Amino acid sequence: MTVEQHGTDPVPRSWGWPVPGGGRAAHVEAGSRFAGTTSQICGLFPFATSSGSDVRGVPIGRHLHTAEPVGLDPAHWLRAGLVSNTGVWVQGQPGIGKSSITKRLLAGLVGFGMRAVVPGDIKGEYTPLVQALDGAVWRLGRGLHSLNPLDAGPLRAALHTAPVTDRTRLLETLRARRLSLLDALVTIVRRNEPDVTERRLLGAALDRAVASAGEREPLIPDVLEVLVSGAPQLMTIAACSDQLDYGRSARSLINALGLLCEGAIRGIFDRPSTARFDPDTPALSLDISALDDDDDDVVAAAMLCSWAWSAALTDAAAYGSRRRNVVQVQDELWRALRVAPGLVERSDRITRLGRHRGVVSFQITHSLDDLEALPTESDRAKARGMASRNGVLLLGGMAEKELDGVRRITSLSEGEAALITSWAAPPTWHAGRIHPGRGKYLIKSGQRVGLPVALTLTPSEIALHDTDRAFRPETS
Repeated sequence: MTVEQHGTDPVPRSWGWPVPGGGRAAHVEAGSRFAGTTSQICGLFPFATSSGSDVRGVPIGRHLHTAEPVGLDPAHWLRAGLVSNTGVWVQGQPGIGKSSITKRLLAGLVGFGMRAVVPGDIKGEYTPLVQALDGAVWRLGRGLHSLNPLDAGPLRAALHTAPVTDRTRLLETLRARRLSLLDALVTIVRRNEPDVTERRLLGAALDRAVASAGEREPLIPDVLEVLVSGAPQLMTIAACSDQLDYGRSARSLINALGLLCEGAIRGIFDRPSTARFDPDTPALSLDISALDDDDDDVVAAAMLCSWAWSAALTDAAAYGSRRRNVVQVQDELWRALRVAPGLVERSDRITRLGRHRGVVSFQITHSLDDLEALPTESDRAKARGMASRNGVLLLGGMAEKELDGVRRITSLSEGEAALITSWAAPPTWHAGRIHPGRGKYLIKSGQRVGLPVALTLTPSEIALHDTDRAFRPETS
């Protein structure tokens, strides 16, 4: 008997052992092709159909059913016609890895040449990653760095390099953003929206403050000073005949701006910016974790100011010799939107103007119930629309009751819904088991079948992404 040796064990030839009962075949026929549905032949071959995943982009793991590598790059998906916009909505229970997959995508897109911007990092959890990317981290707070929300920042330089036809548009964009921000800050302080007269007063006061500032950037105290002065133009807008009448009419608006300069956030957003933009930096974070324990109105004001400043950076990135697309992360956004009525619309005005400038945006939340807790039904409807307008949804483990809200913004099959809920909690009470939803996500876009993906972190990522340090015992 002739055999082929494989190590120390004999291995039969491809047609079998040439002995009785050895399975020898004198002739091997060609295989026959059969067709059937996946439900009929899944037992014979479980990978009857591919996932349809696109391996181009940032590698975010393997398909849970087919083990195919899956890549995600919203910009590439836009160019390929797979999505209509580059917004990414990330949702799931706390602790299942929403920030981990966001950080993986953030680092990967920076590697593709984009600039990462994290405005208003309320937990400071992106700081280690930004530093590892050789980026800049500006810590905002009392006794720390300050940020002038009216600062044109990087957009100031873009005004000099932009074509003449674009300068007027950029100036109007800057004015609209500044005015929307002042409007939002007044809404936060007073818990109600400015009326029509107050909005006109804010606009006129802002224009006079900008003109008086000249080459320097205007400050909120400059706008407040103009309002207090009661110039003839302001008195005309308020339909007042003397200063006393004007003072009564504008008192609420003046006191609201005054609280921004003298209240809980004094010294943070009423001074010139100490945060500076370096056009060569690959990543930038505005860390407001020092304010995390403050009231929601303080946090909301800080987040809105940070978003406004970074929006100027986004617009500026489209001009100059070193143009770079931007990937931006908005985490815990519900903390800013729930404080007062109308903030959803105002925050959208502040940030949406740069979306057509090559921006990949990530919006992260635990639950759509966070958005359902907004003050008015109008706000809730706008927030749901904000979620549904994103081209890509990254869904982590969540309870069954959460899926009702998700189904309002995307379709879910029974299998997809069962998969998401199976990731929500460990099946037993035994300690030491890995949470079933850690690192698992369902990628949805439009009406397509979702891509279930498992992300495995590298050792360096594990150190950078650890958000449970407070619960780990100290080591000597």
